[in-house]
Amino acid sequence: MKIAITGYSGFIGSFLHKRLNNTVHELILLDITDGIDICDWQQIKHLNGIDMVVHLANLSFVPASYEQPKRFYETNYLSTLNMLELCRINHAKMIFFSSYIYGHPQYQPIDENHPTQAFNPYSQTKVICESLCEGYNRDFKVPVIIFRPFNIYGTGQNPDFLIPTIIQQAKSGKIVIKDDRPKRDYIHVEDIVEAIVTAIEAGNADNSIKTYNLGTGVSYSVKEIADIVCTFFSSDIEYICTHEFRPNDVMDTVADISKIKSELNWQPKISIHEGLKKMI
Repeated sequence: MKIAITGYSGFIGSFLHKRLNNTVHELILLDITDGIDICDWQQIKHLNGIDMVVHLANLSFVPASYEQPKRFYETNYLSTLNMLELCRINHAKMIFFSSYIYGHPQYQPIDENHPTQAFNPYSQTKVICESLCEGYNRDFKVPVIIFRPFNIYGTGQNPDFLIPTIIQQAKSGKIVIKDDRPKRDYIHVEDIVEAIVTAIEAGNADNSIKTYNLGTGVSYSVKEIADIVCTFFSSDIEYICTHEFRPNDVMDTVADISKIKSELNWQPKISIHEGLKKMI
């Protein structure tokens, strides 16, 4: 197939690019680092013969979404709109990367039927973009697979995210955490990539829209992550929690991944211990 990948030089994209290089697919690489702005329709409207778009490009760092909301809404919405339009014109399939958009869980584990609830500007952009995918599927029969990853981690992740921060602090001999209570379902980036590859190979023959959670079904607290990281160091590491609690913080998230297991025969393979060891 001829597959367009947006954001191929990013965290997930770089792993996916490397993985798909070992296949027979022809890759069309679209990334702002190459001067290609997929928010500008004039720059991409000429692309043709595409069979599938894997849309990874987006702004995703939550604190920045509060500082630059207009930039987040414009970038995430326009890039998704243009990729869907490209799929409509080319009769192509779309794999859209969403996010955790369930807010405070009403029940655990969280399945795909759980009500969605944006709880910051970034997650709001994803709710909007999922609605856009639904519209293009309903009105133009664009086949869409939506992935809702829980907490992704792995080598090469933005150093401002939690796990890279903990590892970097551990290397300095001192870990300082504001709130070590929240629990998250952490999934390794290589498992994410295998889910994408599985979806590419499976296709979406019936022109439907399908949504899948990506997680492991197990959650770990910040303190538990720090404790595991410390086991990989021979020297003692000082640990401090300042108990600075964020208002309205979600305290626990566990993904129900039974749907993707049964429909795409995918399941995660990398344990949290193995994943953290790879990063360190």
